[in-house]
Amino acid sequence: MNFVKPAHINTFQRQLQRLRLISASFLLASMATTASSAELPSATPESQGLSKQRLARVRGVIEAEINASRMPGAVVLVARKGAVVHAESLGWQDKDAGTPMKRDTIFRAYSMTKPLVSVVTMMLVEEGKLQLTDPVSKFFPSLANLQVLTNPADPNSPREPAKRPITVHDLLRHTSGITYGEFTRFASVKAAYEEAGLFSPKIPMVSIAMSPEQQIEAFAKAPLVWQPGTTFDYGLSTDLLGRVLEKISGKSLGALLDEKLIKPLGMKDTHFVVPASKVTRIAEPFKLDPATGGPSMPVLDVTKPTGNESGGAGMSTTADDYLRFCQMLLNGGTLDGRRYLSRTTVALMASDHLGPKVATPVQPGEVLMGIQGYTFGLGFMVRQQAGIAAVPGSEGDFAWGGAAGTFFWIDPKEQLVAVMMAQTPGPIRQSYRRMIKTLVYQALD
Repeated sequence: MNFVKPAHINTFQRQLQRLRLISASFLLASMATTASSAELPSATPESQGLSKQRLARVRGVIEAEINASRMPGAVVLVARKGAVVHAESLGWQDKDAGTPMKRDTIFRAYSMTKPLVSVVTMMLVEEGKLQLTDPVSKFFPSLANLQVLTNPADPNSPREPAKRPITVHDLLRHTSGITYGEFTRFASVKAAYEEAGLFSPKIPMVSIAMSPEQQIEAFAKAPLVWQPGTTFDYGLSTDLLGRVLEKISGKSLGALLDEKLIKPLGMKDTHFVVPASKVTRIAEPFKLDPATGGPSMPVLDVTKPTGNESGGAGMSTTADDYLRFCQMLLNGGTLDGRRYLSRTTVALMASDHLGPKVATPVQPGEVLMGIQGYTFGLGFMVRQQAGIAAVPGSEGDFAWGGAAGTFFWIDPKEQLVAVMMAQTPGPIRQSYRRMIKTLVYQALD
């Protein structure tokens, strides 16, 4: 039997269908807006005060390194006055697999995780949830009575009590007395860190395999290399800072970063664990170090969870994601109409926090680029003056990089941001950082 629908039902169904079409259109438009927001606007180099012809030198120099099999490939992004003026993907994402480099290739960020954690720390400071002067023992009482090596150069160095507690400020500027067992030149420190579980000569970055609780126990057991506040020594300070943020927030470090910074900024490919759907986009280094011919430094497996989320070295990201983070800092803490930090806090972070009284056996610029002329702020190194450093730049430009070859810098005076992503974990990475800084600045009109 056939029924004829009343006219008002047919009218209602047509209206419902129109509403569905309108809703779908809005959803598609929203998705398009979200996708496009992941990249900053583009502009010609000339419109932003750079020479296109001179910027072309970037390609020539990097391609020479790729052709000589010293570098697998790289993604280079340069932005000035808020617009991308140079974007290139060169060489191979994975040369052995024959996968070309792409702009959305994912890189192991290693220590470029530190600035992200440092920014979230300062967001919590602005919210009144902690202060820079807070002792770390306020959050972890087991770290209240730490011991310090009286002479780290002595393999049998005696220990003495710390003269003051480690503070959050110390963790941000690497004056806590905590170092990296992998990089310290002192045999006594390597031995003590190995005994505590923070270092292994056989397992790279063994501290990441620990649970957060085990890591805190290890920090309580290991002696400090220096009295807190006296010496800049780049190390595991930001890993401990990550544990502090977890204690304050009651969330994992990854969840806190996602909530406060990564998702709001539109950093859609920045993760502690790369999702299975994105694994094919991960960049890989050469298996053999081009300089030595021996095996390259082992790199993290970023496709699987580790024992803890390392605030010092654990994240992976893309060039575009990290450029958004950098542009937010260059803007004084804002991007796309949203404020993340006050401009006063950004200025504080990009200031000298070592001063004349903090010893620097190895200066921050020597750690990153093999040059002098930089001090350290709250999460990155900061240029002190126009001269001394053997690369171009401006007083107050700030930067950092990662052990696998990533690098960024921010120059407020020139309104300039640059990101170079590569997976070159050998010592040659310092040369590439000096190279890209020179190539970008020589293109300024």
